[in-house]
Amino acid sequence: MSGTLDRRAVMARLLGSRGEMIVITGLGATAWDLASLSDSPLDFPLWGAMGGAAMFGLGLALAQPERRVVVFTGDGEALMGLGAFSTIAAARPANLSVVVLDNERYGETGSQRTHTASGTDLEAVARACGFPHTVTVTAEEQLDGLRSDLHTLSGPILAVVKVALTPDPMTLPPRDGTFLKNRMRAALLGPGAILE
Repeated sequence: MSGTLDRRAVMARLLGSRGEMIVITGLGATAWDLASLSDSPLDFPLWGAMGGAAMFGLGLALAQPERRVVVFTGDGEALMGLGAFSTIAAARPANLSVVVLDNERYGETGSQRTHTASGTDLEAVARACGFPHTVTVTAEEQLDGLRSDLHTLSGPILAVVKVALTPDPMTLPPRDGTFLKNRMRAALLGPGAILE
């Protein structure tokens, strides 16, 4: 069932009062959404690593266990990296949340239908892999509870948010991987941690 929630508004609501939360995005729309809302050194948009956002978030969550880490990704990317759900569930990082903004389309390649449009239930997959907390959000009134969970619940958490296919303007985040890496390293570990 396709969603009606506005993707960019959902991300803005979930990141309200984010504090020192690390935010990772997949390629495309989630990266543009984050760039339209934030340019924090704790933001890391992935560009050409489709399917890698959840695993990148897992690595950061394990390396920074005192910080909350949230990955925003789309349904197409989540489907491409589905094995990440098993690995995350096995590692059980208490500080990691994965939010799948599911519009049932591959937005980057022409809006072809993804398997979620044909019945693949990403929440059920994550639950079967062993995620202790899963939810599918279909209504605006569920968003405040999810935002609270992202800050307080012991994870890992998998949330599927059913969003509409919207033509949001593209806001490009930085695309220089070395810059993004050094900016985040300095924010997490201090300026002496920058590697050239």
